[in-house]
Amino acid sequence: MIHSFKMGNSVKKGKVVIGNESQVKSLHLNKPAIGDQDVHKPVIRSYKVEEKEESEWENNKENTYLGTELKQYITICEVVIFSKTTCENCSKVKDHLEELDIPYFAVELDKIKNGQLLEKELYKHTMETALPNVFVKEKLIGDYNDIIQLSKDGLFQKLLEGKEDKPKDDGYDFDLIVIGGGSGGLAASKEAAQYGKKVLVLDYVTPSPLGTTWGLGGTCVNVGCIPKKLMHQAALLRQALKDSSKYGWQIEDNVQHNWDVMTESIQNYIGSLNWNYRVALMENKVKYEKGFGEFVEPHKIKSTNARGKVKFFTAEKFLVATGERPRYLGIPGDKEYCITSDDLFSLPYCPGKTLVIGASYVALECAGFLAGLGLDVTVMVRSILLRGFDQEMAEKVGEYMEEHGVKFIKHFLPKRIEQIEEGKPGKLRVTSQSTDGTEITEEYNTVLLAIGRDACTRKIGLDIPGVKINEKTGKIPVNDEEQTNVPYIYAIGDVLEGKLELTPVAIQAGRLLARRLYGSSELKCDYINVPTTVFTPLEYGACGLSEENAILKYGEKNIEVYHSYFWPLEWTVPARDNNKCYAKVICNINDNERVVGFHVLGPNAGEITQGFAVAIKCGLTKEQLDSTIGIHPVCAEIFTTLSVTKRSGGSIVQAGC
Repeated sequence: MIHSFKMGNSVKKGKVVIGNESQVKSLHLNKPAIGDQDVHKPVIRSYKVEEKEESEWENNKENTYLGTELKQYITICEVVIFSKTTCENCSKVKDHLEELDIPYFAVELDKIKNGQLLEKELYKHTMETALPNVFVKEKLIGDYNDIIQLSKDGLFQKLLEGKEDKPKDDGYDFDLIVIGGGSGGLAASKEAAQYGKKVLVLDYVTPSPLGTTWGLGGTCVNVGCIPKKLMHQAALLRQALKDSSKYGWQIEDNVQHNWDVMTESIQNYIGSLNWNYRVALMENKVKYEKGFGEFVEPHKIKSTNARGKVKFFTAEKFLVATGERPRYLGIPGDKEYCITSDDLFSLPYCPGKTLVIGASYVALECAGFLAGLGLDVTVMVRSILLRGFDQEMAEKVGEYMEEHGVKFIKHFLPKRIEQIEEGKPGKLRVTSQSTDGTEITEEYNTVLLAIGRDACTRKIGLDIPGVKINEKTGKIPVNDEEQTNVPYIYAIGDVLEGKLELTPVAIQAGRLLARRLYGSSELKCDYINVPTTVFTPLEYGACGLSEENAILKYGEKNIEVYHSYFWPLEWTVPARDNNKCYAKVICNINDNERVVGFHVLGPNAGEITQGFAVAIKCGLTKEQLDSTIGIHPVCAEIFTTLSVTKRSGGSIVQAGC
């Protein structure tokens, strides 16, 4: 178990120091076992901390930078190892703890910038000359020999035991077990812990067919929103370089992009986020298990880690937040040779000439930034782009991408994928067939599948407690409180049937669910008028109804659509892309022209949409938009000056910004 504890004052020179009588008693129970051994015996002593000693600790350790840093390391995890990567005994201790499935935090003194200074500081406070130095719950335990001996005698494991590890009085190990360590599950777990509940998070990333895996945080952090937006930014910078010459910058024509540098930088940032999530769970006293969770009894779950070690846990309530994973085509060669968004963001080589199969926002976003980086990109589409989004906006997104170098093959599906040349990236032959039976064959370096995602619900034993799922989609039907048909099992996030698959939605739903379960709140998640953005080369932001859905809901004669093209001022000097950006609002005529749909195609569409989403939440009307003074000259200003309706047929072409 991992927790973050306040730094204590019982760390003294010596091998094992126990700071309270109950722990001393638990060790004394095993005293005969120690006495029977001929090998080196750890010293077990109990210290009473005097006020003078406490102030000396504060003075000597907190009032220096290194002392403070040392303290932060020692308190970051229940088991902390100060080691060096070149130290054989250090490696043995870490291997031993991994065999025992005991989480630890290793401070590799030969890898951090101030490692030598920190090692000297460590010696000042421990008087131990040899590494590793192992701390358990902020207490110095000793070196390799001490850890191995304590482990043999069962004493090391006892050091990790605490009140929170004991079964609850009601017979359950936990109040809440969360299956899934994505944004929604983590939000719910931390919120529940704030109410003093005992919470366990189970998270396990099944490797992709190509073997890709990642850390805590779910799809968004690791293989979704975060790396996608950063690679989108990399592509925008290329366009900015092109524009810069008109603004007086002298840029060499042979500027090259380095895929390895980009992916390494992005993965380093993601790694820091993974660790921050771990720390947040520690700070909130949420137990974390890196294991695949599946029900084996109605209130009992099995966790299996990557080594195959199995643990069992029981809980009063459960939350399913397992998310989704990319879907495969089910044709020869797809899992063997294709990548998905699970693989792309940490791909150890530039993908080269790429075929993107799919018309989802994932497909178009990935195709967009790959093309923006200068790669040869083709998108193969079975039917329409961005199904579920406003189709006028979707068509404009596709048109812009095509004008900027992305090729589209429409109404085709691949039949088989063959490897014709190994390598990184190698070469693949793709044979595809159209809806009328026509076949085409083309060669690519990389094939990226983005044809949809499947809910991760079929292999977690939901049939054991009797949770109903949609057999076709794997989605879980819930009521307006995210409760399944089994009263003590809840679900949030992308696994929900008929709900938006967006990270902020899952986070909001998770927090509100925990507050209702444990905080006497009655507030429910509002799935209506949720803003979103598709980060294609020309970004598309939306909130509320598409034009098609507004017509279905209110009738065409009862809605008014105000629209216009606009030209960002920043684009006028390089003289590019006039009358490509587009804005429209959809209003309900019978409700004082209340805005029921908001759509924008342009740079920074997400930033624009977020602000207007608040206004829409508050019941924004067209009259209020008109009476709002715009900020000049910015793109969002266009929404304060919309005057042409689609019904009128008036021109919306703009001559300038």
